[in-house]
Amino acid sequence: MKKFQALLFLVLITFSCTNHKEEVLVSVDDQQHPNLILTTKSVAEIKNQLGSIPLFDETLKIAKQEVDAAIAIGIDVPMPKDMAGGYTHTQHKLNYANMQKAGVLYQLLGDEKYAIYVRDMLLEYAKIFPTFKTHPEQRSYATGKFFWQCLNDSNWLTYTSQAYDCIYSWLPKEQSDYLNKNLFKPYADFLSVENPKYFNRVHNHSTWGNVAVGMIGLVMNDEELINRALYGLEKSDVDLTEKDNDGGFIFDKDGKAGFLANVDSPFSPDGFYTEGPYYQRYAMYPFLIFAEALQNKKPELKIFEYKNGVLIKAVDALLNLTDANGEFFPLNDGQKGMSYYTPSLISAVDIAYYYGNQDARLLSVAKKQGAVQLDATGLKVALALKNGEEKPFIKQSMELSDGSKGDEGGIGILRYNNEDQTMALVYKYAAQGLSHGHYDKLSFSMYENGNEVLQDYGLSRFVNVEQKNGGGYLKENKTYSKHTIAHNTITQNEISHFNFDFETGSKNHPEKYVFDVADKNFQIVSAKEKNAYPGTEMHRTFIMIKDESLTKPFIVDVNKVQSNKKNQYDLPFHYFGQIISTSFTYDVPKTLSTLGDKFGYNHIWKEGSGTANAESIQFTWLDNRRFYTLTSATNKEDELILARVGANDPEFNLRKDPSFIIRKKNTQNTVYASIIESHGIYDPVKEVAQNAYSNFKNIKVLSDDANYTALKIQFKNDNEKTIILSNLNTDKNKTHTVTINGNTYSWEGFYYYK
Repeated sequence: MKKFQALLFLVLITFSCTNHKEEVLVSVDDQQHPNLILTTKSVAEIKNQLGSIPLFDETLKIAKQEVDAAIAIGIDVPMPKDMAGGYTHTQHKLNYANMQKAGVLYQLLGDEKYAIYVRDMLLEYAKIFPTFKTHPEQRSYATGKFFWQCLNDSNWLTYTSQAYDCIYSWLPKEQSDYLNKNLFKPYADFLSVENPKYFNRVHNHSTWGNVAVGMIGLVMNDEELINRALYGLEKSDVDLTEKDNDGGFIFDKDGKAGFLANVDSPFSPDGFYTEGPYYQRYAMYPFLIFAEALQNKKPELKIFEYKNGVLIKAVDALLNLTDANGEFFPLNDGQKGMSYYTPSLISAVDIAYYYGNQDARLLSVAKKQGAVQLDATGLKVALALKNGEEKPFIKQSMELSDGSKGDEGGIGILRYNNEDQTMALVYKYAAQGLSHGHYDKLSFSMYENGNEVLQDYGLSRFVNVEQKNGGGYLKENKTYSKHTIAHNTITQNEISHFNFDFETGSKNHPEKYVFDVADKNFQIVSAKEKNAYPGTEMHRTFIMIKDESLTKPFIVDVNKVQSNKKNQYDLPFHYFGQIISTSFTYDVPKTLSTLGDKFGYNHIWKEGSGTANAESIQFTWLDNRRFYTLTSATNKEDELILARVGANDPEFNLRKDPSFIIRKKNTQNTVYASIIESHGIYDPVKEVAQNAYSNFKNIKVLSDDANYTALKIQFKNDNEKTIILSNLNTDKNKTHTVTINGNTYSWEGFYYYK
């Protein structure tokens, strides 16, 4: 019997066993196992509520069904062989997930078969662990043990540590000693001291590694492992130029390492994670599950207060980085379709509710998720939902800063909500985003009712699809997806931002100019980029305008470029759907050619092109039964290109998505000014098109200099609006007076709109 010292108290609990109720006395000890995620105290509290908390009961029922089915099949611990998506990879993932659930089931239901299942599985792993050095697939900068990369091994140990904690006091001491010596301590050493370039990073990979080592350290009460997890390995001479598989630097130039460094550096004070929401979603589980374990085991650390409570803020930030369907905006490397229904966000929402300020908006998200974490946090959420305490999580316009100190640009989101209509514009003026970052300064994407209108391509990868490069990143991620032309922003001279150099990109970031959403009818966000191309400054402003004459808001996009020489500028709009009409004529070649031979241009077919021959052009397309029109101010000689992704792609790894590109050649200073609008619907059943034509006639650049940029918008009904932007002063109390074409305009603040 393991020695422990704690306050014991007796709790009368009632729990459902088969089809009847039994009353039992349970000794509760806060120091005895389990004491990480489940604790002896929370187990008693949960048992007292079982059968009366619908969402918790349903989640537990599903977990029981899954584990019972796994037990019926039998234990399978195959010798590692496959990449992501392969049989052995998938089986080891199932094993750690089933062990974690089985440990919970043993604690909550008291059925010893679940403890036996975990024990027998662990003994099988302990048996094969020392029989081979690493996984046979040597394709990672940090090759794993049971998996092809240490990252997945860290997943295994993070989940399995929880299962081990749940059966630790049940195991005979000789068995726990055996597992500690032959499996868990060597595994922790393998992921850390044997792989320092994996463990000693500031990156989502290392977060998992730190947490894996820390979690098993907490189970074994191994202070050395716990400190290693929190603060990293002892520093040694390292090659600061060494990179990982994604092209990012492995070691932090300031020597930061460990779990606390991974909370400090990637998160901004607002909770934005510099790698982007897709990887923030992935990292939130280890961040929060370890934080919960530390709070239970080492409350003196006050981990949820660390960096002004940034881990709780991060959950709110992440939920706001989703569309109307709960899918994460695919900024940087991000797989489309990933949403807050993922299990890692179920845990995140519950933990944030429990350890935060019991934000009732989180309950509405948990209700949609339809499951809870099987611990005290999930119990609290389930009880609150049972009592009807939830409030809607309404996503508002907001800005999230980037950078550890919040001074490296950010993400600006302009939103419009009414009963049946939502619109969101996502403007990215953030930092590089570590190795998962893209070269897309001042890019944007647009959504309507959860559907992409103008898209960010996301990543090139079929995650866990073995046939596609073993489920890993495809080469096209580096040859297309990360490049500037793959995004809705300017490419100069067919060269990606920062010359596609990670080190240069990591040293620079855009600067926010203004973010103001106080007037819901005129929301504005603006930022500048001075380093993407030496000698060129880009200043881009987006305005979401709700005009009383229109049923929907429209977007004004003002992209001002100043350079010390003449260049070629390409501004693409990556749309979906089918072309309906254009105000310009174009030619379609009989034989396709690529737009260029590198920087992503080599993957783009030129399907058609024409010349503007006008001071304003229109391009209308149909998607999701809605009509959209881009109205752009142009020079008559501007080239207009109809393009499509898919060139030089013999394995069909890329989606065949279209784009419309406005090209300005031999130009030094210029302004791209456009209106983006949603208008009308098409009913395929009634075969009726309503409001299929744009609400605008044109948009013109009235004047542009260092101080001011002035535009005129003409509606279809001949109404006109003038917009004047101050390019150098954002003072809301500043009075401006400017004369344009004989007309004098005076106003207070950084913009004029009338």
